[in-house]
Amino acid sequence: MSRLLKFNIFRYNPEESSSRPRMEEFVLEETDSMTLFIALNRLREEQDPALQFDFCCRAGICGSCGMVINGRPGLACHTKTQDLPGEITLLPLPVFKLVGDLSVDTGSWFREMYTRTESWIHTDKAFDPCALEERMENRDAIAIYELERCVECGCCISACGTARLRDDFLGAAGLTRVGRFLIDPRDQRTNDDHYEIIGNDMGIFGCMGLLACEDVCPKHLPLQNQLGFLRRKMGITSLKRLFFKG
Repeated sequence: MSRLLKFNIFRYNPEESSSRPRMEEFVLEETDSMTLFIALNRLREEQDPALQFDFCCRAGICGSCGMVINGRPGLACHTKTQDLPGEITLLPLPVFKLVGDLSVDTGSWFREMYTRTESWIHTDKAFDPCALEERMENRDAIAIYELERCVECGCCISACGTARLRDDFLGAAGLTRVGRFLIDPRDQRTNDDHYEIIGNDMGIFGCMGLLACEDVCPKHLPLQNQLGFLRRKMGITSLKRLFFKG
């Protein structure tokens, strides 16, 4: 016999002056292999068409359906209801601007982060559209690809203690973005150049090392290793700047 699931869902539309933050209860019959994405769509189709949440790919690739699921950031399309208790509480991701109910604006945060980290290859080579792609070692290509798997869901930012305390912190997503270019042999920036971006409390030295970011990452990115790598790199760079400046 299938379960009756009880959903406690955060409701609030900041665009409506009459709207007030509240929790609203829904009941839905569980079906085989049901994900939270399927459950939310059914709730919107069958019970409340005004329920707001984001989705696109439905396959854990776009990162749109990030939300706090029973106190833990995650993707609705990756989460099966059979792995959850009969009572499920859903909240919007913190840190990001609330659009309405479970929908938040992660896009603006990531666009600003890409600008701050200068997220492009820095090189003095003239671009030749007819030239072959530059070759690189397989280990470098694999390391870069591993960090490029981020789907920008925002779960790591929402789980980060420092990001919850200060809105200027780059978080794991921003720091690993810098690390992706630091290991790219085509990028001509030096450690000093990267230090100017992340060698402060808004960057790697603001990380408290709680590693909740890695715990909740739906793509299982090696955030612990990458943050440790950046901390060592920037720590050594800081000492060099301190003792060998001028």
